[in-house]
Amino acid sequence: MHTKFGKVAVLMGGKSAEREISLQSGKAVLQALLNQGIDAEGIDTNNDFVKKLEKFDRVFIALHGRGGEDGTIQGLLELLKIPYTGSGVLGSALALDKYRTKQIWQSLGLPTPKSSIVNVDSNFTELVEQLGLPIMVKPILEGSSVGMAKVNKIDELANAVTIATQYNCPVIAETYIKGNEYTAAILNNSVLPMIRLETPRGFYDFNAKYSDDSETKYICPCGLSNSQEQTLQNIMMQAFLAIGANGWGRVDFICDKLGQPWLLEVNTVPGMTNHSLVPMAAKQAGINFDELVLNILALTI
Repeated sequence: MHTKFGKVAVLMGGKSAEREISLQSGKAVLQALLNQGIDAEGIDTNNDFVKKLEKFDRVFIALHGRGGEDGTIQGLLELLKIPYTGSGVLGSALALDKYRTKQIWQSLGLPTPKSSIVNVDSNFTELVEQLGLPIMVKPILEGSSVGMAKVNKIDELANAVTIATQYNCPVIAETYIKGNEYTAAILNNSVLPMIRLETPRGFYDFNAKYSDDSETKYICPCGLSNSQEQTLQNIMMQAFLAIGANGWGRVDFICDKLGQPWLLEVNTVPGMTNHSLVPMAAKQAGINFDELVLNILALTI
């Protein structure tokens, strides 16, 4: 029995649009902790859970999206004085807000596609003049590509914005960058081997992430030279730390045909399912799933 961690709560589920993925992540994390003799218990934050937290010594946050990845649960745990995994209040809140993340990156000269806040009344002609086509439309506060669309023609914009608006948060339109999609997993403030994503879909959407077993390809090692990968890893680390994120997470980006990286977003509680990217990168670095979970938990000490 691991005693140095005491009693560990794994928070999962919640009320966000990513609830089902969070339940899968939480169950996998819980099993990994139990496998290693840790006194761990799963808690679904969809129900009244705050009182239950009093008996725990630390928390592994496996909640995705709002209510788990946005600084609110982190603030609660700070008030309860319970150590927890991942980024703090500020890093979590900023990372979930794609637009403010991009503003910080731009202020530091880090490369990220041009973007604009939009709504159904926006002037789409001006938007296309500003951003060009295709355009990516995304709800600012959702992850797992929920509510996202790639728009190829101006007359598709209104529908894409209407769909994204259903998620009760502002919507961002962003210049679509054609190129290879990558993700950089971060553990204990170092970057794990990067993964290249290949999907026949227009972009790496929700289905490509969670259900296209045969169609989505994950290439790790990613195929870049050591020096190219090192350069990109340094930029991803900079991007991660710039918004106050720490501990573990993931930075998603695209490299255009000239090899220029374009930062897309930071995930401070990435998926931990059998499709997930952080476990895949860790495996390439010689860290199995159980060890990865323990390493993340150890960052709370």
